[in-house]
Amino acid sequence: MKVEERIIILDFGSQYTQLIARRVRENRVYCEIHPYNLPLKRIEELEPKGIILSGGPSSVYDRDAPLIEKDLFDMGIPVLGICYGAQLIAHLFGGRVERSSKREYGRTAFIIDDTRDLFKGFKKGEEIEAWMSHGDRIEILPEGFEVIGHSKDSPVGAIRGKDGRIFGLQFHPEVHHTPRGKEIIRNFLYEVCRVRGLWEMGSFIEKTVEEIRERVGDGRAVSALSGGVDSAVASLLVHRAIGDRLTCIFVDNGLLRKGERERVEETFRKHFHMRLITVDARERFLERLRGVEDPEEKRRIIGREFIRVFEEEARKLTGVEYLVQGTLYPDVIESVSFRGPSATIKTHHNVGGLPEEMGLKLIEPLRELFKDEVREVGRALGLPDEIVERQPFPGPGLAIRIIGEVTEEKLRLLREADAIVLEEMKRSGLYKEVWQSFAVLLPIKTVGVMGDERTYENVIALRVVSSTDGMTADWVRLPYELLDRIARRIVNEVKGINRVVYDVSSKPPSTIEWE
Repeated sequence: MKVEERIIILDFGSQYTQLIARRVRENRVYCEIHPYNLPLKRIEELEPKGIILSGGPSSVYDRDAPLIEKDLFDMGIPVLGICYGAQLIAHLFGGRVERSSKREYGRTAFIIDDTRDLFKGFKKGEEIEAWMSHGDRIEILPEGFEVIGHSKDSPVGAIRGKDGRIFGLQFHPEVHHTPRGKEIIRNFLYEVCRVRGLWEMGSFIEKTVEEIRERVGDGRAVSALSGGVDSAVASLLVHRAIGDRLTCIFVDNGLLRKGERERVEETFRKHFHMRLITVDARERFLERLRGVEDPEEKRRIIGREFIRVFEEEARKLTGVEYLVQGTLYPDVIESVSFRGPSATIKTHHNVGGLPEEMGLKLIEPLRELFKDEVREVGRALGLPDEIVERQPFPGPGLAIRIIGEVTEEKLRLLREADAIVLEEMKRSGLYKEVWQSFAVLLPIKTVGVMGDERTYENVIALRVVSSTDGMTADWVRLPYELLDRIARRIVNEVKGINRVVYDVSSKPPSTIEWE
């Protein structure tokens, strides 16, 4: 997509690189993440307003340390180095970086020594809280640089080139543990790079729709609509561009949440007047899953069967040249990042293989966006909150929230329990505050007493976690009253359940999903 202002982040392997990008985007500035060794010629072609060097696990004196060409700094583009990026700047300009006798990890008091540009709006001598994560530090400042901030164990904690164009920070301004870090990043963008802040979702929609219209011309496209926000927004953008020449295919695999099929049909067929085909494949999927208990085998079967069903329906359409896919920017980053391509591809989610098998060309209108930006586009397009705010739902659906074999009766139990969980989370006002909240059906039965009768019935595990990206997660300390209400409703209203337990495991070491 064509953009007027661009910031480039060169990735040296930091766990926070995506977070840097999100902070830049929050300031209405478009940015991209590239490997640290992006050729200078390519950087020139991209015409960035600024470059950010991420942190990373290496030391600049390691034999295989990731380095950049010093000519990068002769391009006249403002540069901000964070942690390893700051050490790399000092190293390349002739300063000295050494192992620190005292490593700095975690929250640290950082003192502001200069209140221009990067620290505009701060007070000289002001002490702020900063997040450090390093074992090296800059010992000798390069010629032509000055110290603009320090901490107790890092006398050279922030540096500026005397031309006011190159900066380095020993701490991480992008993490929420540095409360005023957002201001520092904003200052780099607006005071140093002199951006105007032109990145906003209204212009994104307009430009994307126009580009899709130009690319597709009179052609036709097909999309796999799942009911999630990614596929919904991607399909809506393409529909706005080419109208009825887009056909959406919704596969009901029988592993959906309660009322999901009806919501999808109501929203896209009746509200948005889109061409939608619903495929009832419930029996087909259940038959394939009969007797299967291994979670990875379940995933493979569901992914393979989805592709078959989708392909069968898509081949019935004439003149289709394009496949719409809801790929997001984090998926793109995985394939080009410092760490290299991801080892796992979720084919059940991304309809992997179909473009090649069917000779289709991909349309990925969301490939520059993060999840929160996709939600913003969805709101601008008029998607109902129920879809925009929908929590992440796994591609294999309820099948991996049933431990063991998937049967119609188990699906009924889990579906009813899950509906109660979501209803009570929304009623409490906490639904939008957490990452995921759901029920899991366990493969055990326990003794209970209901009325005057002894029961021997199923157990539901309740899972509620908080997270920013799903990579790490912590269990949520729900109010006891809410836990009590959810448990009582499930036991009283779902015949076949007599016990509810709460999962208090974090990721790591546990995963968010149980399978």
